Amino acid sequence: MKLKFTKMHGLGNDFVVIDGINQSVSLSPEQLRQLADRHLGIGCDQILLVETAEGRADFRYRIFNADGGEVEQCGNGARCFVRYVHDRGMTSKNEIRVETLSGVIMPRLEANGDVTVNMGIPRFEPREIPFIAEQRAPAYSLDIGGKEVEISAVSMGNPHAVQWVPDVDHAPVLTEGPLIEHHARFPQRVNAGYMQLVDRHHIRLRVYERGAGETLACGTGACAAAVAGIQHGLLESPVKVSFGSGDLLIRWEGENQPVWMTGPAVAVFDGEINL
Repeated sequence: MKLKFTKMHGLGNDFVVIDGINQSVSLSPEQLRQLADRHLGIGCDQILLVETAEGRADFRYRIFNADGGEVEQCGNGARCFVRYVHDRGMTSKNEIRVETLSGVIMPRLEANGDVTVNMGIPRFEPREIPFIAEQRAPAYSLDIGGKEVEISAVSMGNPHAVQWVPDVDHAPVLTEGPLIEHHARFPQRVNAGYMQLVDRHHIRLRVYERGAGETLACGTGACAAAVAGIQHGLLESPVKVSFGSGDLLIRWEGENQPVWMTGPAVAVFDGEINL
């Protein structure tokens, strides 16, 4: 099967984007893993599939991690999605409605080339994350290999566990991140975020992503970290979230309000692969 694709990235969080409207696409988990393999395939953190909407939205957006598993949401991917369909003439709208597993999102292409996405309302109730806890709390204690770690748990359409560290450069992302991702209290696994406060409008962040490992940037992770910091009174909107590869701007006005994320989306190259 020959498959046309586009390689894209949002702050280095990279994607293989596939048009599932103008070509027939049916990929097994093994083929998805092959596409994502950086030595034997194309190489990416996630595969994004553009499909025809099932409801009244403009498109349907499916996201597969490098391990072949389908997930609910991806913020950097959402920005690349709107750039992709706009640049290829699949829509003339600057703002589109896109179906995801976690609901409809509305990314908007800005005049300067950046993309703003309404990421929806964050969810904190344990059953909605999902997270095993008796009741909602501002923070929770997790036992990680005999060590107690305090995290905030929030869903941005996908689950996040956020913790504060004095210096992200020395945070145990690669050693502790996999243990948090697979912690028994997160029945669908979780993205593990490590956030350093710079000032009340600025944080640094590293994220160990569920099914992908540490990525250069994570859009939903940026939203979750900013929301957690605002909830704890440590941050004020808007919040600049800095990764090693660049910055995202996150705006959130509080409980029951949507989170808005703005950042770049870049097309790298087009290609064709024979699976």
